[in-house]
Amino acid sequence: MESVEARIGYKFSNALLLAEALTHPSLAYETKRPHFDNQRLEYLGDAVIQLILTDELYHLFPKFSEGKLTKMRSRLVSRDGLQRFAEKIELGPALLLGKGEAASGGRERPSNLADALEALAGAIYIDGGMEKARSFILDNFREFIEEIARQPDENNPKGELQENLQAITPTSPSYRIVSQEGPDHDKIFVAEVIWEKMELGRGEGSSKKEAEINAAINALEQEVWKETIEGATTGA
Repeated sequence: MESVEARIGYKFSNALLLAEALTHPSLAYETKRPHFDNQRLEYLGDAVIQLILTDELYHLFPKFSEGKLTKMRSRLVSRDGLQRFAEKIELGPALLLGKGEAASGGRERPSNLADALEALAGAIYIDGGMEKARSFILDNFREFIEEIARQPDENNPKGELQENLQAITPTSPSYRIVSQEGPDHDKIFVAEVIWEKMELGRGEGSSKKEAEINAAINALEQEVWKETIEGATTGA
């Protein structure tokens, strides 16, 4: 735990909060401690991160429209953005996982990293207050904010899809590699994007990332979620 504190530049007064932030539900299930995992802290940390970045972007870019600021924030708090942040502070090796989750690559799983990062922000907020949480977020997010500031309108299909869907519900889309073919030096991956138990689109590419991006593009083209919403509205 001390190595995590050294990397993030924050010393917890209550070490149990740090342990809770790093505890994946799979370990809580195995140890029969269902109420000790990072899900509640993740919920809190999501709001803390959103507020801190909203305030920072608002003051950094006084001439940007609400729409442009929203898109910048969406890129920062997307699963990819939070994963990059978590990898920067080497959060994966510190995660407390169940044996099955660890064996199946849980330390590198984007959703686990993003969730733990949000939980960590929530834990720091409870332990040290908003200013400590703000320092943690901005000190570590700074290079990503500067990167986005240089290219605020970068084409980002995954971020755009997430923004569209989160205007309807807080649920984020998830991506899954459904197949891969070819030799190691020339593989083709196929990814699908799921939201609210619906398959929104599929895409392929020479890397998992490219396949996910193409799945998001396919989802934006099809707009399956609109058909579902219209059907629910009309009672169809």
